[in-house]
Formats: sequence, structure tokens, C-alpha cells
Amino acid sequence: MRAHTTTGGSKRPALRLVSTRNLPRADWLAVRRQGIGASDSAAAVGLNPYQSPLELWLVKTGRDANLPVDDPNDESSPMYWGTILEPIVAAHYTKRTGRKVRRVNSVLRHPDPDKAWMIANLDYSITGDSQVQLLECKTAGEYGARLWREGVPEYIQCQVQHQLAVTGKAAADVCVLICGQEIQIHRIERDEALIANLIALERRFWNYVISDTPPPADGSDSSARALQCLFPQDNGDTLDLATDSPLCAVFDALVSTREEIGTLERVESDLKQTIQQTLGDATKAVFHSGYVTWKRSKDSHGLDVATLLKDNPHLLNQYPLVKPGSRRFLVKT
Repeated sequence: MRAHTTTGGSKRPALRLVSTRNLPRADWLAVRRQGIGASDSAAAVGLNPYQSPLELWLVKTGRDANLPVDDPNDESSPMYWGTILEPIVAAHYTKRTGRKVRRVNSVLRHPDPDKAWMIANLDYSITGDSQVQLLECKTAGEYGARLWREGVPEYIQCQVQHQLAVTGKAAADVCVLICGQEIQIHRIERDEALIANLIALERRFWNYVISDTPPPADGSDSSARALQCLFPQDNGDTLDLATDSPLCAVFDALVSTREEIGTLERVESDLKQTIQQTLGDATKAVFHSGYVTWKRSKDSHGLDVATLLKDNPHLLNQYPLVKPGSRRFLVKT
């Protein structure tokens, strides 16, 4: 998804749904369930690398109680540092460009009643500039920085085009802090054709929400989490799908794919072991197109729980820990 320059936008301003100034986080999350926000946009259309449409559907329908939740106060969380660094990124944007910005302490809603499910919680607006009106601040660590090598990642472009659709604005700047030491600024212009496609795909997702129908899983880790959350228990029933030709074809393809994966894993192991055997005691081997290393990691120290409980069985009753089970998917032929 690449944004193209166009002019203008909606002449009607966005509606202010609720003020976020001093709004408790729980209330803010409840407001977000009322529609598709800008940060939901990419997940709703299947372009978010971290969240699937199915997992987002669980959130919007209030079925997300058993999903992992990011703690906003967890200092090891990217979300925590993103929040802490956001005003610093905005300040450097102003320093770099001379443009003044201000916080937007409201959740906004699309002015068209037919698109009332489109909402947006902006980072900043840019004041007194005819060329650009919105500012989105981002931070990217070592892993996330790879997604920015060719410009603004597709899922961020979705987010910004959604913001432009809700607000009717013509352009936004995305200012990203890469690995804590490099500021990049990218301009995204309003693209009417792209926004029309985005709205159509988001509407399709929202229809899943209002009809209480789960969207299809997409093979991602996010969908796997969502399925475990949606169907945590099995009831012991057996479904006879032997006459369901499409699903039988899916099963056959699954079996075939697993066999191919098993074959490739054995080939991979054979190739790896050939190089390891050649390395012997050496640490590194260099080839014309790259290199490999084979290093010993540092010794680690832990607690031998099994031996501890064997010698002190009373500790199990004194310090019980119940780990909830999860459903295992097994394939038999």
C-alpha cells in the first residue's frame, strides 16, 4: 500500500466522540470497542503483522478476557517506551521542521453517519500549516527498524490513511525514532482511491462485529492465540466430516504440507550437521555468500524443581501452582 499525492479532503470536520483528558484507561478501551480506530485499521483489513482480524474481533466483541494483555507500566514493553518517548519525538519533529504541534485530547468519529464506526485517537495536530495537518509519532527498536528500511510500513500507512479519512485532512507526517538515535520524517498524502478501498475492507470487518460472526483465521500466531481464547475447552464430541469435500481437501493438504515440512527439516538438519562436522572445534566458517558461527553459550543456573520436590514433597502442597491446560491439535492418518 503506497500513498499518492492528492488534494483536498472532506469539508466536514470529524465529530468529537469523547474527551480523553483524564479518561481512565478502562473507559478509553470501552470507547475503542465502539468502532474501528486508526490503530485497528491494518488488523481489520489483514495487514497488521502483529494482530489478525480474528484477534481484533475478539477485542471488539468483548471476548478478549483471556488474551495476553500488554501492561502499560511494564518497562520491558515496547508500548511503554513508545508512550514515554512520544512527546520527545514530537518535540524533535518541531525542532527539525519548525512546525508547531498540539495534543488532540479526544476520540474523533467520522462525520458521515454511514461511517460512524470509524473513530480515531490522534497523536498530534499540526497548527498553521496548509501542507500538512496531522503528526503520528512512532518508535522502532532493533527488530521494528527492519520494517522501516523502505519507508513507512504498510500497516502504519493504513493507520494514517484511516486518520485522514476520519478527519478529512489532506496530509500527515510520520516521525519515527529508529533505535533511539535516528529521527526520520515521512509525508503521507491523502489518497482517495486508497481510502475508498480501506473503508470497504474495514466495513466488511465491522459487519463481522455487528453480526457477531468471527472472521476466518489467517494462519498467523495471532489467530492461533485467538482460537485458543475463543475455544478453550473441548466437549468430547466427534464431528463426521467425511462427506464434506472442501474440508476433506483441507485435511489432505494439511497432511501433505506436514510431510513436506518434515522432509525439508531433515534436509536442513543434514546440511547443518555437514557444516558442523567440518567446523569441528572452530568457531566460525566463512563462505562466498555469508558465514556461520558455532559458539558455546554461557553456563546457566536454575532450580532442579523435580529433585527438590522429590526430597521435599510437602512443598507441593505448601506452594501449589496450577497451570491451566491448553488444547493440542494432533493429526492422525
